[in-house]
Amino acid sequence: MSSLISVNHLSRHYGDFCAVNDISFELAVGDILGFLGPNGAGKSSTMQMLSGNLAPTLGEISINGIDLLEQPKQAKASLGYLPETPPLYKEMTVTEYLDFCGRLHRINRQQRHNICDSAIEHCGLGHVQHRLIQNLSKGYQQRVGIAQAILHSPPVIILDEPTVGLDPIQILEIRALIKTLGENHGIILCTHILPEVQAVCNRVQIIDKGSLVYSADMDDMLNRQATCYEIVLSPTIKQVDISGDDIFKSVTTMSDNRFLIESDLPAEEIIEHTVRQKWGLTHFSSHHTSLEQIFIDLTLTDDKAS
Repeated sequence: MSSLISVNHLSRHYGDFCAVNDISFELAVGDILGFLGPNGAGKSSTMQMLSGNLAPTLGEISINGIDLLEQPKQAKASLGYLPETPPLYKEMTVTEYLDFCGRLHRINRQQRHNICDSAIEHCGLGHVQHRLIQNLSKGYQQRVGIAQAILHSPPVIILDEPTVGLDPIQILEIRALIKTLGENHGIILCTHILPEVQAVCNRVQIIDKGSLVYSADMDDMLNRQATCYEIVLSPTIKQVDISGDDIFKSVTTMSDNRFLIESDLPAEEIIEHTVRQKWGLTHFSSHHTSLEQIFIDLTLTDDKAS
């Protein structure tokens, strides 16, 4: 499957400060990529570089096969972008604003009406299309922002915090819209709301202190949870004593005699095997690592250590 976005060794420096440090990733059709990170991790700088609003210090960005640095106008034509604060002219009606955006995209007059109608229908704006944007709820203003981002049918859509400040019903509606858009586009969802990523994304990446520290398919992450167990053994048993055992796919030391193991065998067989090895098994439980726990472990470990 061809990549809609290809990022290679991307870095951004502000003087001596490195905001983004050598990150690489791909985005394909059908991907909804959750891009996570704590405040100051480098999310916004990365999104600004991907959207062509900030030049990278080092690295390459290709959008739909076009180099963003060498052919910026052509590359940006394949991109729809919703920043955290939607770029709305609130004194316009929804229809007037989308028509204006269509003109900015140089969509001819004959096509513009049908294209605006399609975006309005897609984003559920039909009954408010003739109202002033300033009189709409924040949820509907977000929908208008998404409508302008998809107006020109871009293969790539970047959404930066699309549900911030919305009520629970509005959040569910925007999430449903994102999932629908993800069927025929590649989407990057930049957020700090972890349940949102689990609700709509099929891939997740975590950035911390400018570096990409985690990348996984959501299904792989959830499937791995079903094969992970936490065990407590005799204090005399070390990781080296059990890591060579063929039944374990991986062994991680959690504390002195507490280990996180991964195995494809049923729990009963793992317990029986461990007892036969005389490792002094005193605790065995399934280990369910949520995305929240992964995020905390990866982004707070260094802070705790210091």
